[in-house]
Amino acid sequence: MSTQDQIIKILAEQALLEPSDVALTDSFEELGIDSLALVESIFAIEEEFDISVPFNANNPEESDFDISSVKAIVTAVDRLIAEQKG
Repeated sequence: MSTQDQIIKILAEQALLEPSDVALTDSFEELGIDSLALVESIFAIEEEFDISVPFNANNPEESDFDISSVKAIVTAVDRLIAEQKG
């Protein structure tokens, strides 16, 4: 399963949606994921990929992790995997 498919699966579970209902252009807000579910999603991504995500739930704007869309998250996770596993 690709990084993209795994992330879509995680986000779909948090949003109580089918993976097919998650678009790459969707934001957390568009998926109906609130701040608590966002944090749970980040934890699930860290666990799934065995990476550390530089995300501060108290100041998401200051985090070095783009959560603006599903595609941005996939890109950021791919980068973190390369950096932390490389």
